[in-house]
Amino acid sequence: MPPTPGARQAAQITPTVATPAARETPAKAARTSPAKAAPAKATPAKATPAKAAPAKAAAKATPGKAAKAAPAKGTKATKTTRAAAATKRGGTSKTRTVVGNITLSFDGRTNGPGGDYDMGWIVPHAITDGAHEHLAELTASSTTVLLGRKNYQGFSSYWPGVADNEDADPRDRAFSRWLNSTEKIVFSSTVTDTDWQNTRIVNADPAVVVKNLRQQGSGNIVVLASSSVIRSLLAADELDRLSILLCPEIVGGGATLLEEGLPPSGWRPAADVRSTESGAMRVIFDRVRG
Repeated sequence: MPPTPGARQAAQITPTVATPAARETPAKAARTSPAKAAPAKATPAKATPAKAAPAKAAAKATPGKAAKAAPAKGTKATKTTRAAAATKRGGTSKTRTVVGNITLSFDGRTNGPGGDYDMGWIVPHAITDGAHEHLAELTASSTTVLLGRKNYQGFSSYWPGVADNEDADPRDRAFSRWLNSTEKIVFSSTVTDTDWQNTRIVNADPAVVVKNLRQQGSGNIVVLASSSVIRSLLAADELDRLSILLCPEIVGGGATLLEEGLPPSGWRPAADVRSTESGAMRVIFDRVRG
């Protein structure tokens, strides 16, 4: 049975700054006394310039040279280190941000005991102004969408036509127009063809695809509600941000986002926690690396 519009709406939300180096000051060579010196003292006077050489050598060894050799904060050496760290992670110093957007219950569920389309508990939280605002902020900076097969099938059967539906919520129509015009990559080993514009289907590891996408174009890459894709990116440490709409519901069964076996990772809040009209919380975490 295809998902109801309410379930599809729920799925949409589930998708809901160098310091300059010191300059060397040359040491002044010792000067000999002129004519008052006795003739017998002329010989020592010839040795006086010889003392100037060590003085110059000492000048070359002053801290001014050392300061020039040691890079200060904000120098190219620091930037190079940051770039190397980013490259090691799979991107560049200007790498795109990969975001996983998901809706969860208090007990960490992505759906209910009834299966993939048991999402009635999500609907009241998916249709609020706060949820629409959350989605609008997410899509404003995103230029590539990643979908798993199940979400693709639900999305493609509902969202393409919403843009032209005059009875639909204007915010849903705006989302539909954005989704239709945005690059979409679907991960599937069974689906091979699609008639949805700007969509391509790949039978590949999401982490490998994301590493390539990081080197291309600009804008964020967002996973819309596909928990399997998010888990794959978490396992490969290719996810930079988690955007969660946390619903005040205990579902008691169903699929979970996080499973045993994922590698340990650290995260920090990227924005203030905000609540929607239904009591759901909009929480955003950024991956901590290094």
